[in-house]
Amino acid sequence: MEATYTQVRQGTIPPVVAARWALWTFVIVNLMIVEVLFLSAGTGQNGVLTVAKFFGLHAAVLMLFQLLLVARLPWLDRRIGMDRLTVWHRWVGFTLLWTILSHAALVVLGFARLGHTSMTKTFFSLADVPASLLGMCAAAVVVVVAVVSARYVRQRLRYEVWHGLHLLLYVALGLAFVHQLQETTTFSSSAPAKIYWWALWLFAFGALVTGRFVMPVWRNVHHRFEVAAVVLESDNVVSVHVTGRHLDRLPARAGQFCIWRFPGHNHWWLANPFSLSAAPDGRTLRLTAKAVGSTSAGLRHLPVGSRAFVEGPYGAFTSVHRTRSGALLIAGGVGITPIRALLEEESAGDVVVLYRVRSENDAVLVDEVRDLVADRGGRLHLLTGPRGEGASPFEPDSLRALVPDVTERDVYVCGPPTMTSAVLSTLRRLEVPQRQVHAERFGLA
Repeated sequence: MEATYTQVRQGTIPPVVAARWALWTFVIVNLMIVEVLFLSAGTGQNGVLTVAKFFGLHAAVLMLFQLLLVARLPWLDRRIGMDRLTVWHRWVGFTLLWTILSHAALVVLGFARLGHTSMTKTFFSLADVPASLLGMCAAAVVVVVAVVSARYVRQRLRYEVWHGLHLLLYVALGLAFVHQLQETTTFSSSAPAKIYWWALWLFAFGALVTGRFVMPVWRNVHHRFEVAAVVLESDNVVSVHVTGRHLDRLPARAGQFCIWRFPGHNHWWLANPFSLSAAPDGRTLRLTAKAVGSTSAGLRHLPVGSRAFVEGPYGAFTSVHRTRSGALLIAGGVGITPIRALLEEESAGDVVVLYRVRSENDAVLVDEVRDLVADRGGRLHLLTGPRGEGASPFEPDSLRALVPDVTERDVYVCGPPTMTSAVLSTLRRLEVPQRQVHAERFGLA
């Protein structure tokens, strides 16, 4: 921990900054290449079709960038975090939607003007052309996924339903690839263009297949995860200890999470992201879950010795991003689990923990947290009480009263979305530097 923030103070580029620069460089370089290809390939059959080609080329780049954002590449994930990458994926997705719709509308309009026919008649005529039909099908799938991903609709769907529909994007990508392959004006207008597009598609698909399929399968075959113990922490909280082979080689850090599947406990497509509730020791991994649904409630019935399928570890909520010697760790409810793991990495005592719960009986792992804080000479504030009762402990004046030197500390925040948003808002109002603020948000979607 000491080495981490000392290196940052000495001028080393923070990991998250390096990763963002790498992403921006990737985007800018590819956009520049696409502009060159667009200008060198010549104009379309009329001005409208030329603009349509412009939108089509940029839609292809956005699609491939989308793949990289969700490929779960370790280098990006550990520096930026899956939660932030997922948010970027969402906004790029809606940008992609409007880019595709603009491309499609301009293609129909351009050919309608070229043939002096109505747009409706032109649309159905284009549907008889295989390359155009593939593009239309890809666009239709993207529209469906965008509709179900809209906040109003998404909140009313079960995660499994939404996720299943979202996977249709891979179908859209395949259709779009074949569509572009058959469009000689955009894909193979020259030898450099063909080399560029093939390289970009292979890179993006290769990253996705490696990060989402090859690496998880290889790790599970190599480590052979299985349930070592199931411990009831309280009436509605359970800890599951998972062991395996060569866990000392698993690149896991305190603060990260894994996506857990327990074959036989649930259907294969039902997976849950749970944070590691203890720092990895090379022998076991531990998750701690509160019974808020049938999946987490059923963990207490896992038989010892049963197999586990583990994806990960993921997340940038780690000490890699430390910039200061002092730390403020803020948790709400079961969000204490990664905070508790981070405490094990604290070698010195300049640490303050704020733990927000309704009552002390709801404080998951509180005895372990209290012992860890005491061993390090830190301070634990257990903030109890119903939500909305009295002054919030996370208002600027209240937080500064609890931690007067909050602006001089790294702040780690993990809890329910409402609490996390309130804390982040307060930290901005207190002018805590952004590089010192590290937040973990629940969920995969």
